[in-house]
Amino acid sequence: MDWINQLTQWYRESARDLPWRRTKDAYAIWISEVMLQQTRVAAVIPYYERFLAELPDVRALAAVDDDRLHKLWEGLGYYSRARNLKRAAVIVSETTCGGVLPDHYDALLQLPGIGEYTAGAIASIAYGEPVPSVDGNVLRVYARLFAVEKDVRDLSFRKQVRAALLPLIPKDDPGVFNAALMELGATICVPNGTPNCGECPIRTFCEAYKQGRTAELPVISKKRTRKIVQKTVFALMQNGKPLGYRRPDTGLLAGLWQPPEADGVLSDVQAAEWLGERNLRPIGELRFYERKHIFTHIEWHMRVCAAEVAAEEPPKDWVLLDETHALPTAYKICL
Repeated sequence: MDWINQLTQWYRESARDLPWRRTKDAYAIWISEVMLQQTRVAAVIPYYERFLAELPDVRALAAVDDDRLHKLWEGLGYYSRARNLKRAAVIVSETTCGGVLPDHYDALLQLPGIGEYTAGAIASIAYGEPVPSVDGNVLRVYARLFAVEKDVRDLSFRKQVRAALLPLIPKDDPGVFNAALMELGATICVPNGTPNCGECPIRTFCEAYKQGRTAELPVISKKRTRKIVQKTVFALMQNGKPLGYRRPDTGLLAGLWQPPEADGVLSDVQAAEWLGERNLRPIGELRFYERKHIFTHIEWHMRVCAAEVAAEEPPKDWVLLDETHALPTAYKICL
């Protein structure tokens, strides 16, 4: 089809020079695709380069200590992505795969944390398998290109797009086709406003452009309201280092480190009592300030109590946090 030829030609001539586009190594492509989920390209590049420098292959990832893995991921958020990377690496290392990612789509789908989009990206780019890789950028491009009025958040629409693209993918270089669609959505057919149609290589084929509907498409349902969680976080310093402990191994931010906290918003008096109950003696005044952190479905409203403290024997499992402990951004902003 002409639009496919024009799109892939544009990509070869105009695509951004990104480090993961300079390789066909399945492991490197896997790491980049997982990091890029929910994260901007500019933010990912230094993480990607640092991660591959320290963990250059599947076996290295499978063997890395959890704290070190979290530290390499620190600041990227959505830490379950990192945990699933290691789980999948362990499986690949301990099975007949012999430390090499499976070379076809269906097998990749069996690994933890690898869904249809990531499996399609690895299979098509690294191994040349003609399968689609459908992310939010592709859904938006498709909805405008064919003037589809279905909600792009609807799972059935994603399945529709994948089924429609499957017979269209060029067999000679499916990875370029998938990457071109994603690149178009990321740089030209952009969300949240007017797309850059004047620069689009396939605008003459685009039904939304012809109909003057690029601003109203795609159709996107409203996100559900975030749950508000209120808490008091204690930014306690001892000998110049913050006190904290490890979070549980399951749930939000599992296995990471954090400063102490209490449910709800404590008053000045209640915060002082909380410290006293744990044999923590403030040195000087307690200081209070507010912080907020937004997750996908949850919003933390935090009252922070900051103090230098003396503690002959801190509560069980508390430690002095240092650069080896991975702290989520939600807590870093409190410290």
